[in-house]
Amino acid sequence: MQVEWIYGLVGGVLIGSAAALMLLGNGRIMGASGIVGGLIDGTTTDRGATLAFIAGLIGMPALMSLGGWQVDTQASSAPLLLIAGGLAVGIGTRFANGCTSGHGVCGMSRLSVRGFAATLAYIGAGALTVTAMRIGLGL
Repeated sequence: MQVEWIYGLVGGVLIGSAAALMLLGNGRIMGASGIVGGLIDGTTTDRGATLAFIAGLIGMPALMSLGGWQVDTQASSAPLLLIAGGLAVGIGTRFANGCTSGHGVCGMSRLSVRGFAATLAYIGAGALTVTAMRIGLGL
């Protein structure tokens, strides 16, 4: 019996819980790109919380891998492709004023029209990209 779906369920519950705790605890919206971007461009108001958030983003997967947990992410092993993808995501989140966690998780849960519009746009763009890659490049 395949149980890989449990990773998505547990991950979704953890992300949703973290977003709710951050909003209820300090009144801030948990948008990963905004939090990381605020540290990079110097606009963050709470460096300690920002650094703790980033430490958790990096540290938890590292701890899990040390504990023997391996999840097949299907990520490319080509460094240039990963860098290009990361830059494209970073630029896109700046243009969209947020990322999937900011718009999709937090924005939609607050019934934000902008959150719904952004989420539909990036889900649609992703679907079109996958379709084009499969049809055009046979991937």
